[in-house]
Amino acid sequence: MSDLLAIRHAESTMNALGLWQGQADAPLSERGQEQARTLAEGLRGRGIAALLSSDLARALETARAVGEALGLEPLPERGLREMDVGQWSARPHAEIQERWPDDYQRVRAGDWQARAGGGETRREVRLRVQDVLERVQREADGQRVAVVTHLGVLRSLVPGIQVGNAECVELAWHEVLGAGAPEAVVGEGPL
Repeated sequence: MSDLLAIRHAESTMNALGLWQGQADAPLSERGQEQARTLAEGLRGRGIAALLSSDLARALETARAVGEALGLEPLPERGLREMDVGQWSARPHAEIQERWPDDYQRVRAGDWQARAGGGETRREVRLRVQDVLERVQREADGQRVAVVTHLGVLRSLVPGIQVGNAECVELAWHEVLGAGAPEAVVGEGPL
């Protein structure tokens, strides 16, 4: 059975400003648009049969660039959205760290049950995304699928993963659909 190609969206305008986005919708920056075009060219010839994307603008714009290069129409999927970070959304990391230091440290340390800004926990994100990916795997019928999503989503599936803007990683289905959730998710960098 073919593996999953997981893609983090290209740089958004909020990424460029150093804001924690969560589900706040932001378009790609000019740099992000160029990253998306470069990514798309690099994915030619990879045998991608289907393309899904978070329905948030930064992911969907990235997916549209990929789809144009591959002759595929991206399918928006709400379940692939970034972690809901509640009241932290669209705020600078420094402000979040200052106003909610304990919660911020728990989330950054990878506490599986920490609720980011009153939004979702990583465990909740994992369960939400796994529901989508289980369906995708069944429907893929052994074909390679690419999914454009977010770092928080990827970290909920593969603890500690490091994926930059407009970067992709091949994941085995058993990695992302494995039973249960780890006790903690580790890793550096913003969601």
